[in-house]
Amino acid sequence: MSLRKTKKLLNRAETKFLTGEFDEALRDYGLVLNEDPTLKEARVGVFLSDLGNDNADEAHALFDYYQVMKSENKDADKIINDLIQNIDDSKNKLYEILLKPMEKQADFEDGIKYDEFLILIEDRGSFKRAFEDVMFSTKVILTSKSEFIAFITLLIQNDFSQMAIDYLDNTNTIFQADQDILKLYKLLNKEDI
Repeated sequence: MSLRKTKKLLNRAETKFLTGEFDEALRDYGLVLNEDPTLKEARVGVFLSDLGNDNADEAHALFDYYQVMKSENKDADKIINDLIQNIDDSKNKLYEILLKPMEKQADFEDGIKYDEFLILIEDRGSFKRAFEDVMFSTKVILTSKSEFIAFITLLIQNDFSQMAIDYLDNTNTIFQADQDILKLYKLLNKEDI
């Protein structure tokens, strides 16, 4: 790829990024990287476009910071990569803190763990019947993101759409723009939302 064509593709990717078209920006940055895997601007573009799919505001703020660092001739791509890594690490730690099982707390709460609830479903013969048996008298304790996703999926599949929406909306601050969680909204019928 010629230098002129690379520059044109980088400009197009940047425009797509700035307008919030992160998937297309990611694709264009990826095309540039196919030709030159060492090009720092394209590598940073890939990271920021991927981040933009999760959180557009963070991605745009980091892009602005990257432009300032680049204009000051600092090692901008390393700084941005480190920042993105720190953001990912912080989110993972937050997930662990908020969703990690707390055995002592679970002992005192009036609830059953998700794996125990799955056994109850098997005993009752259906999710709907088991859930109706426990929904007013106890809580189902979810201790991981995967349990949360499985539980919400079961709610949706068993016509508890409004309850699924309530759970999703109430956990918005925990998961923010997590793509796995956003896929759950797509499972819901549009008229339910």
